[in-house]
Amino acid sequence: MTSTASLQSDPAQILACTVSRDVQRFDLLIDDMEHELGEAWGDLNFEDALVFLKQPDSASLQFIAIAVDSEDEHELTKISSVIEAAKAQKVKVLLIANQISPMNLHKMMKLGANDFVPYPLPEGALHESIERLRRPDPVLSPGMVGYDDEQFSAPNFRAKGDKNGVILPVHGLAGGTGASTFAANLAWELANVVKTDGPRVCILDFDFQFGSIATYLDLPRKESVMEILGDTGAADSDSFLKSMLTFNDQLHVFTAPADMVPLDIVTAEDIGRVLDMAQANFDFVIVDMPSTVVAWTEAVLTRAHVYFALLDLDLRSAQNILRFVRALKAEALPHEKLRYVLNRAPKFTDLSAKSRVKRMAESLDIDIEVQLPDGGEQVTQANDHGLPISESAPKNPLRKELQKLAKSLHDLNKSADVAEPDPVGEHCRV
Repeated sequence: MTSTASLQSDPAQILACTVSRDVQRFDLLIDDMEHELGEAWGDLNFEDALVFLKQPDSASLQFIAIAVDSEDEHELTKISSVIEAAKAQKVKVLLIANQISPMNLHKMMKLGANDFVPYPLPEGALHESIERLRRPDPVLSPGMVGYDDEQFSAPNFRAKGDKNGVILPVHGLAGGTGASTFAANLAWELANVVKTDGPRVCILDFDFQFGSIATYLDLPRKESVMEILGDTGAADSDSFLKSMLTFNDQLHVFTAPADMVPLDIVTAEDIGRVLDMAQANFDFVIVDMPSTVVAWTEAVLTRAHVYFALLDLDLRSAQNILRFVRALKAEALPHEKLRYVLNRAPKFTDLSAKSRVKRMAESLDIDIEVQLPDGGEQVTQANDHGLPISESAPKNPLRKELQKLAKSLHDLNKSADVAEPDPVGEHCRV
């Protein structure tokens, strides 16, 4: 580790520095910084950081890592000043937070911190964060830069609370299984399942850190989303609807927050209130879940009518299914609500792969009830252009299967309304 004196005498060698009240309180951070940067980093306290960041020499820094714990919360103004000084010099900011309240963490993220890692540092977390910080900033589409709320409309109906919506969470059991693509396109197909007087559909992006529903539908992220999540007790259905955006006047979207925030910024009670407001005002509520199981996952699962679990035909998905089901059973949670969806399923003529699917289901003692074909490059292109697949490639095989699934869900819900049990409910076998 390089001292403050070294920072001043040989600044050209410094690529990053930690900023804290006492870095010795973060011994894991010291070890990881030395592993990642060797001697090319230094340590500063908050006062020295403010001085150094205002000097031209600080332009050589790639990033600063601000390490704070609960005892630093009364120094929020000073910490904020460091973040603002770093942003003024175009130096990226990584927050290392130990037992910081979610709202204070959000305030620091909102000031311009680029990434967040909890402390104690999970294995490999600092390396992954540094890799993200070193990537060039993405080029935003014109519609995402300098927008104002008037460009994008909120739902145009009043909150009457006259619905009893079907809650359909979507959970990817491994990275890259296409859960968000599935959620966004299923929601769009449900919103267009009939030509006139169709169901009222919303999608809630609960992946607060890396949620991509806004990207896939080319929508901005509103600050009012964080206002709802920050105080759900004071929110009502009217303010909830105003925090949403409408895609093509048909699909209503509650985006992930504009800043990356910790998943535990909300409690199970907070999530329950948001779901209750959504259920009271929409016919179908699609929930895009983070792949991580968190404290409030139970609140979503218990309210869900069907809980879609996305998987690929590989070992990691199989192992994660076993872990997921074992965790649900250990907590006596309703694992029977899970409906397994195999993405990029083999073609009908690929008998060998079809046999692998059958063996996988038998070995895991599950039913893979939905098999989605590989949509290929058209799916990636649709996501990059912020359009549902039906709008850019209506004849895509994946789109056709999602359309069938949406019609099945809609028909089951209509028949359930006639028979008067809970919509979809236990009898939904899609």
